[in-house]
Parts: sequence; C-alpha cells; structure tokens
Amino acid sequence: MAAGIDKLILGGGLIAIGATVFAESGLLIGFFLPGDTLLFGAGILASQGTFPLHWLLLIVIVSAIVGDNVGYSIGKRTGKRIFKKEEGILFRHEHIERAEAFYEAHGGKTIIIARFIPIVRTFAPLVAGIGRMDHRRFTFFNAIGATIWGGGVILLGYWFGTKVPWVEQFITPILLIVILLSISGSLIHVFREPQSRKLLIEKLRRGRKHVQSRLSRR
Repeated sequence: MAAGIDKLILGGGLIAIGATVFAESGLLIGFFLPGDTLLFGAGILASQGTFPLHWLLLIVIVSAIVGDNVGYSIGKRTGKRIFKKEEGILFRHEHIERAEAFYEAHGGKTIIIARFIPIVRTFAPLVAGIGRMDHRRFTFFNAIGATIWGGGVILLGYWFGTKVPWVEQFITPILLIVILLSISGSLIHVFREPQSRKLLIEKLRRGRKHVQSRLSRR
C-alpha cells in the first residue's frame, strides 16, 4: 500500500478514536459509545504496529481530559436548568440522576471511578459542574481518571495482542468486530428503553410523512 494511503488510514483512525473518546466524555449524547471496547481493540491493533502506541495513548488521554472539561463547563453554565431540557432518544434525565447519586456517594473520587462505569462517566463531569466543584480539584481527578482508564485499557489490549500468537492473522476481523460492537451498542441502547423506542418511532413516522408530503407536491 502506498505510503500516503498508509498515513491517511493511520491518521484517520487515531482521529476517530480521539473523537469517540471526546464525545463519550464530554457530549451528553455520547454515553452510548463503547469506549472500553474501542480502546481495548485499539490497544490490540497498536501491538501489531497499526498505531504507534505513544500517539494512541497521548490522543486518548488528552481527548478524555478535554471531553470531561467540556462536560464540566456545560454543567457549570446550565446548572439545574439542564433538567428542563426535553428528553430525546439519547438524552434522558435519569442518566443525570444516576450520576448525581454516584457523586453524592463518592464525592470527588467519582471523576476517577466513573471512568470505568458506562453512562456515569459521561454525566459525572456535568454533575460536578452543576455542583460547582472546584475546577482545580476537578482537573486533578480528571487527569488521574483519564490516564488510568485510557492508558490502562489500551495497555491491556496491547498486552493481549503481544501474548496471543494468532492475533496478527485476524487483525481485519478484530477491527470489524470492534466496529460492529460500536454500532450494535448504540442500537441496543435505543431499542432497549421503551421511551427511546417510542421517540424513535415517532421521528421515523414524521420523517416518512414529510417525505410523502414533498413527493405529493411534485
């Protein structure tokens, strides 16, 4: 494969991984993204030379830190007004309430512990911002949590890739499995919750009616 194409795939892969971690950490609709699975798979790929390990670690950790800071800023600026936001297919008040309960139980350590708990890790920074947690204290816990989680999961995948002899022969299937798990995780979340299913069906019906209306005017 030409060197230019190699660089394009490599750069695009790292950017996509960083963007996914950022979205899961800082965007309120990113909680359904399978960060753990993605990072473990990326670690395996790094063990086979697909990604430079040092760049993978740097991009993931920085993306996680920046993402959490965005979530904190959203919480600090919106405060309790966030509960007035209309629920949608992905945004649910119960997710914030779950993170609040976790924060009340564990305090500042929530920012570290939450990294390993899906959904909670997305909304914990928001709750910290709503609660006006000191930003320097938040940044301290945030950096520790991002490093332990991001670095730890990647290195675990990297170790697995170096210890299992047949991994190199199945790089492409492994990559496809990671992608499929990423997509299926989103679909499972949407269809598992009755309210999400209802909203999705309503939006699909509205979309179909809109298309039919446009076609009938022609």
